[in-house]
Amino acid sequence: MAQQEIIEHTKQGRVSVLSMNYRPHNLLGPTLLKELIAALKKANDSGSTAIVLRSSLRHFSAGAEIEMFEAVVNDGAELPCDFVQFLHEFETFPLPIVASIHGVCVGGGFEVALACDYIVAAASSKIGSVEATLGLHPLMGAIQRTTQRAGILRAKEMALLGRRYDPVTLERWGLINLVVPDADLDQTAFTIAEELAHGPTVAHIATKKLAHVAVNQGVDAADKAMTDIQKSIWASQDLKTGLIAYRQTGVGAAKFEGC
Repeated sequence: MAQQEIIEHTKQGRVSVLSMNYRPHNLLGPTLLKELIAALKKANDSGSTAIVLRSSLRHFSAGAEIEMFEAVVNDGAELPCDFVQFLHEFETFPLPIVASIHGVCVGGGFEVALACDYIVAAASSKIGSVEATLGLHPLMGAIQRTTQRAGILRAKEMALLGRRYDPVTLERWGLINLVVPDADLDQTAFTIAEELAHGPTVAHIATKKLAHVAVNQGVDAADKAMTDIQKSIWASQDLKTGLIAYRQTGVGAAKFEGC
């Protein structure tokens, strides 16, 4: 029997669906983090223009591999993952990534979702930063990203209390884009990704770059970076297509090729 891939890659039109399948619960560590980056690169190389990140297991991700922390505490080992480097590679990936969450999404799993561009969650999912239950705090960016998006009080609440939250609460706080019935999750996430995939890809890439500058360096830095970042848009075929379609049939009629 062929060994099942850690991340299954299927392509539907211009959308790559990446399904985490790292048993038992998509626990994050050097193996899964490495595979995630490799899968994104493979999707980009395949010609996809948007990504769905989901799980084919019971949970999206139940956190990190505890063995990593035990080795640090008991043996004086170094963490085997460069979390900052992973976040940089993941968040600067050029194509839009839609996270499709079901089951449990906690700890590092929640942090991976926060690094995506759009988050859809099943109504029954449970999400949060639970590291405090181990005597830790989030190690892969959840504190700063939650502070940035939901405010310092909510960020401290999540990290200090270590609870799991229902997705409707997190949607209200601005940490999730959309909550849907469980049965609708896969189709909704794919539909959103498909809409992104058929949009102006060059402009989408520029949008991600500019947003990254804004949240990390501030609005003034983003203003100064706009002209350079937008050069690729002005040179794109998508913009020419959009302008022609607007003149001929009005708003929303353009069929972009992603170049």
